[in-house]
Amino acid sequence: MGKIFCLMGKSSSGKDTIYEKLMLDNSLGLKRMVPYTTRPIREGERDGVEYHFVTEERLEQLQAAGKVVELRAYDTIHGVWKYFTVCEDEMNLQIESYAVIGTLESWHAMCEYFGKDVMVPIYIEVEDGLRLERALSRERAQSVPRYTELCRRFLADAEDFTEEKLKKEGINRRFQNIEFDICFHEIKLFIQKEMLYNEPMGR
Repeated sequence: MGKIFCLMGKSSSGKDTIYEKLMLDNSLGLKRMVPYTTRPIREGERDGVEYHFVTEERLEQLQAAGKVVELRAYDTIHGVWKYFTVCEDEMNLQIESYAVIGTLESWHAMCEYFGKDVMVPIYIEVEDGLRLERALSRERAQSVPRYTELCRRFLADAEDFTEEKLKKEGINRRFQNIEFDICFHEIKLFIQKEMLYNEPMGR
C-alpha cells in the first residue's frame, strides 16, 4: 500500500524547495499530487508544477464530477483566491506513493477522504524572523511585489498553524529547516522508513 506524504509549514518555510528536491530524487519514486488554484500565476511558477492554475469554471466542472477532495477560499486584496486538491483518475495508492504540499485544512480533508493510515505529515519549521527575511527577499524579486499580501499570509500563518491545531491533528514530529541540506536529509530518511515499514513511524 502506498502513502501520501503531506508537506506542511508556514509561508517561506522552504517546503516548496524541499518538495521539488524530493520529486527529483529517483530513489524515492514519489509521484506528484499537484494542488489546484484559481489565483494568478506568479513569476517563476509553472502551470502543472507548483499548481494547476485554473478558472472558476474549471473548478465547478471538477466539483460536479466529484473530484474535489477539499477546497479553501481566501479573501485577499486581489479578490477571492481558491486552493483545492483533486483526486486524479490515474492515482493508484495500491502500488505508488505520492507527495503533496498542503495546509492543516487540506491535511484534515485528505485524511477523511483517503484514510489516516495512508496519510503521513511532514511539518517544516523556520524561526519567524528568518522566515520573514526569506519572504521579503522572494517578494522583492517579483516585478510587482505584493507586500500587503505577504503580510496577510504571514499573519494568517500564525492563526492557521497554532500549537493547539497541530496537536489536534496529531502532528508532533517537526523538521527544522535551518540548514537546508540537513533538513532535506532528515526528511528523506523519514520518508524511506515510512515506505519501508507498514507501521507509521515518528508520529
